[in-house]
Amino acid sequence: MSDAKVPAAEAVESHVREFFEGHSVEAVVLSPRPDRPGAVPDLRVLVVGPGPRSNSWAYVTAGCWAATEKDGHGLEFVLTAHVRDQRFIDLMAMTASCHRGGHRLDLEHSMPIGEPWVPGSACDHLLISLPYLHGPDLEHCPLPGGHARILWALPVTAAEIDFRRRSGHEALEQLFDDTEIHPTDPFRASAV
Repeated sequence: MSDAKVPAAEAVESHVREFFEGHSVEAVVLSPRPDRPGAVPDLRVLVVGPGPRSNSWAYVTAGCWAATEKDGHGLEFVLTAHVRDQRFIDLMAMTASCHRGGHRLDLEHSMPIGEPWVPGSACDHLLISLPYLHGPDLEHCPLPGGHARILWALPVTAAEIDFRRRSGHEALEQLFDDTEIHPTDPFRASAV
């Protein structure tokens, strides 16, 4: 990562630590893997433990913006889960690699995971959405010379993705509200 990009990743980390004040936050530095050609150099995944803001774990990328920004604007991603698990760190690295590797993710996009979110889960896709569990104070992250938008990588089922394709993103989010899904439960039933 160039010297100009390092302050951006540090600013994202600082923003996440400030937002999650009172929570433990560990920065896990990931090395690029040869089997992931689009891997984000010097990517960190910030692992946020339960605390005053949330009783769930949060996994936030820091460094995705630095590898993909355009005109000072770019994305980072947050995944919220029920436990701490290396699987979720790897999933965030995969999301960042997909985004950098030419499949630019954005709000209302989705991506297949290629396997269940966790073994036995029906959720095998990620839906990129607003970070409803955390709100706009986490979503909007000022950076030197620009800003990052932190979007939610929400695990969903293939049936939910098919419903979204037919009925639209807002209809799917309304269905999630109507059925009161528990988004951190990997074994939740599909809303469709």
